[in-house]
Amino acid sequence: MNLLNIGCGGHFHESWTNIDLVSPSPHVRAYDLRKGLPYPDNSFDAVYTSHVLEHLSPEVAQSSLREQFRVLKRGGTVRTVVPDLEDKAREYLKTLDKASAGDTSAEADFDWMTLELLDQMVRGKVGGLMGAYILNPSLKNPNYVLQRLGDEAEDWLAVAKGTLPQKPRQSLLARLRVKGAKAVVQKIREKTAAVSVGIIAGGEAKSAFEEGLFRASGEIHRWMYDKFSLGRLLKNVGFTDVRVCTFDESRIPDFTTYLLDNTPEGTIRKADSLFMEAFKP
Repeated sequence: MNLLNIGCGGHFHESWTNIDLVSPSPHVRAYDLRKGLPYPDNSFDAVYTSHVLEHLSPEVAQSSLREQFRVLKRGGTVRTVVPDLEDKAREYLKTLDKASAGDTSAEADFDWMTLELLDQMVRGKVGGLMGAYILNPSLKNPNYVLQRLGDEAEDWLAVAKGTLPQKPRQSLLARLRVKGAKAVVQKIREKTAAVSVGIIAGGEAKSAFEEGLFRASGEIHRWMYDKFSLGRLLKNVGFTDVRVCTFDESRIPDFTTYLLDNTPEGTIRKADSLFMEAFKP
């Protein structure tokens, strides 16, 4: 089968065609996804994205799904994974009710759910308040955070406990190899521009400029989806037989062998996710 993983980051399988803005591996094609997909119509049996659409505006997300529809073969499957807004909202209200009723043990969970709902939309630096919360050595509810985030939280919690050291900062040469010369040159230009803004307009303007660059970098969430809104979006693009599935359930043959949504142990990789699939008729 011909399989496409869009916006894969560092999580991909070599049997797939993997594409992202920056290539972390020879198995990932670097391409500006804002230009569409560099593949002919009806090229792939399945298209997969995980935690990509929420980083796009609703208009751009719809354009991205139209491109996915175009490159899919007739009868092909699209699998879309996003943070689950419904789950976050329901869990937030549950912890709010408990904390409001005087359950002091629920306060930390309430604080975390507030971050889950808001932090990735409002943060101004890498990791945001969620990262600082997890890395706090005095974290009160590690099991709850692990339950909410799944396998991805384990490394964060290990760093907080001191059992896993934080990765050392890469040298310029290493970053050049990973990101490519153009990306590094662009970063140098941004740093130079920020210094210039600070000289001309002062430190507050410099901070605002740097925050604007960060918010355009792709880390923040520009929208959120639940099963109704994502299902409607898929149908509006032209997909049919839209359905919610579990992390280890798919109409893509042998999907769990690729370890995209599940771990080798059979657990969920991103526990806060909504998993939906649909067909191109």
